[in-house]
Amino acid sequence: MFYKTPRRVAIIGGLRIPFCRAHTKYARLSNQDLLTAVLKGMVDRYELHGVVLGDVSAGAVIKHSRDWNLTRESVLASGLAPQTPAYDLQRACGTSLEAAIQIGNKIALGQIDAGIAAGADSISDTPIVYPDGYRNVLLGSFRGRSPGEKIMPWLGLRPQHFKPELPGVAEPRTGLSMGQSTEITAKDWQITREAQDELAFESHRRAAAAYDEGFYTDLVMPFKGVTEDNNLRRDTKIEKLAKLKPVFDRGAGGTMTAGNSTPLTDGAAGVLLASEDWARQRGLPVLAYLRYGKVAAVDFVADEGLLMAPAYAVSQMLADARLSFDDFDLFEIHEAFAAQTLATLKAWESAEYCRDRLGRDEPLGAIDRARLNIKGGSLAIGHPFAATGARILGSLAKMLGERGTGRGLISVCTAGGMGVTAIVEKRPPP
Repeated sequence: MFYKTPRRVAIIGGLRIPFCRAHTKYARLSNQDLLTAVLKGMVDRYELHGVVLGDVSAGAVIKHSRDWNLTRESVLASGLAPQTPAYDLQRACGTSLEAAIQIGNKIALGQIDAGIAAGADSISDTPIVYPDGYRNVLLGSFRGRSPGEKIMPWLGLRPQHFKPELPGVAEPRTGLSMGQSTEITAKDWQITREAQDELAFESHRRAAAAYDEGFYTDLVMPFKGVTEDNNLRRDTKIEKLAKLKPVFDRGAGGTMTAGNSTPLTDGAAGVLLASEDWARQRGLPVLAYLRYGKVAAVDFVADEGLLMAPAYAVSQMLADARLSFDDFDLFEIHEAFAAQTLATLKAWESAEYCRDRLGRDEPLGAIDRARLNIKGGSLAIGHPFAATGARILGSLAKMLGERGTGRGLISVCTAGGMGVTAIVEKRPPP
């Protein structure tokens, strides 16, 4: 391990392609197509052609076996110098934020001077595999030494071996999808349908306003003829959202609909991080600084809601930084589902939860909704799993850069009962 006195981690900027609902505009594109497009865009934007970066970290959640070296392959096609190393990681929906934290740590410790954190997901290009029984026939035949041994496994071939298996969206340990799990959380926290629809409406309204004011002009690069996230509903109204039927619990108690839940989405996003010296030498302005990161996990099988881990991660991160909600100007909470976001907010306001679960003497408190996801959130923009963290980080850095000062908090829930969080600041040098 090599390290120096920690350096500040500068966020130079973020870039992404428009996010599109699965099986629409990017239906025939792969993870590598999407990720390479974003990396090429960043190379062009920041004049990185032929440049050797310290590292590139990215990943995807839904991957083919061919994607085993996805990030390195995308780097080799990006215009960066071939000598730029790269590696894959996967922490579900927190993948690219985790990548940014890891790249940031390397910069802070002096191991590298600059790197890119990114993520991509193509739900349209979902891998479809054959059952293990068919795979065993193929492998058994391959292992045979004699003609007879090679033929023998094929005698066990059955029609069911040709029934393809799609990737599961359920948690292996509970058998519940993320939406079904969140319906339980919604009931536990008494999150109403009306509150969920209101959050979804605000997400669309704010995202549309941000596009109209030009906020996303330099954050979203046109790709394949698309210039704007195609899940965005400019004409949505509370009344329209209220007419949608529940999709996860179709009974009388169901509150979660296609309107207040994120759609399956294709897309990619990246963020360029560097030391201040590297940025200065290249004449690149610094939007903000990545200051803290934290991950946490919960026992979602027996004890806690699947997507409640960010409640813990944020609490622990604020303790590390000796900060409270009052010290933040902006909050970016990933809207996997409106119910999940609202349950997390309610948990932080609960004296009992903060005392018994988070070990705090007082509740963390309420978040001013006027400071929450002010340029729209995942409900409107969409959620390509591994890309969302980089999307949020790039947007928040730009917001702080435009303000000239301030502090922002990021919170992302993930499958497997985990949460990834970060603090971004725009502050003058100490």
